[in-house]
Amino acid sequence: MKPVVVLTTVGSHFDVGALATELVENHLAACVNILDGVRSVYRWKDAIEDDREQLLIIKTVDERIAELKAALFAKHPYEVPEFIVIPIDRIEGPYLQWLTGSVS
Repeated sequence: MKPVVVLTTVGSHFDVGALATELVENHLAACVNILDGVRSVYRWKDAIEDDREQLLIIKTVDERIAELKAALFAKHPYEVPEFIVIPIDRIEGPYLQWLTGSVS
């Protein structure tokens, strides 16, 4: 199993706690870090937007990406959800064992 980090953002008022709990309970993620108060400046429908968001940092393995994406997109509030997968090139022993064990 290859560990990865998945990034997604949601609006500042979205209940990410329930979503994060569901992902961990269903073994789709070992951990979901929720960073509140993220400021995002982006182009959307020919306008520049400046919004407060929450960033989710999701630790999982590549074998769970398709299921994670389906579960996340089923509840995601955005029309075009962010779903960025970053491979982890180096991870140390006990943490790697915990991560892979949490999503199997």
